[in-house]
Amino acid sequence: MTLNKVILLLSGGLDSATTAAIANEEGCLITALSFDYGQRHRIEIEAAKKVARHLDLNKHMILNIDLKQIGGSALTDAIDVPKQRSAEQIKEGIPITYVPARNTIFLSYALAVAEAEEASSIYIGANALDYSGYPDCRPEFIEAFEKLANLATKTGVEGSKIQIKAPLIDLSKAEIIKRGTELGLDYSLTFSCYDPVRESLACGQCDSCILRMKGFAEAGLPDPTRYSSTVIGK
Repeated sequence: MTLNKVILLLSGGLDSATTAAIANEEGCLITALSFDYGQRHRIEIEAAKKVARHLDLNKHMILNIDLKQIGGSALTDAIDVPKQRSAEQIKEGIPITYVPARNTIFLSYALAVAEAEEASSIYIGANALDYSGYPDCRPEFIEAFEKLANLATKTGVEGSKIQIKAPLIDLSKAEIIKRGTELGLDYSLTFSCYDPVRESLACGQCDSCILRMKGFAEAGLPDPTRYSSTVIGK
């Protein structure tokens, strides 16, 4: 097994791109994994392609999963994306933009690719501070999945443990942006909006846009995103 061969979940958003930059800086041989899962913001897939090229990643795979058949989320179903919520509202409960078991599903696919490619680690841009309250972004979830990964695979049973790495888990959005900037990451290539107005134009009002704007503002850095409108003053 090659110790620095890793699988990385790359959505095309700010967090996953920063995670990719960190893994790159650590000298990892990266296979990036993105998903076309029926999300309304499919533009993030194009962003992921741009980030993969920008960082010159070893390989970029895009897998198709139709989570629209399951629904239950504003990102995959005919449900309105919440807009213009305050920071306090964003922190309350689990929002309707949560996609049922999404990170569990994505990590399971990443685990299969890791076994096939004999990778030692899976990187995920999960963050438990400035996020929208998703249960599958918590440290407990990451730790639990790592245990599962090494119980459920031939690789784990034979003694070559697979690690689940979440380098952003304890960082604020501002700290994440500063770290990526230090590594030379071009954030204009990333896309965070849950409900784009049209191609490459973010709504500026969904939770993800608000958290992104807040992060850049607190980092004291310009946000290169093109927004149709903004509610950062809320």
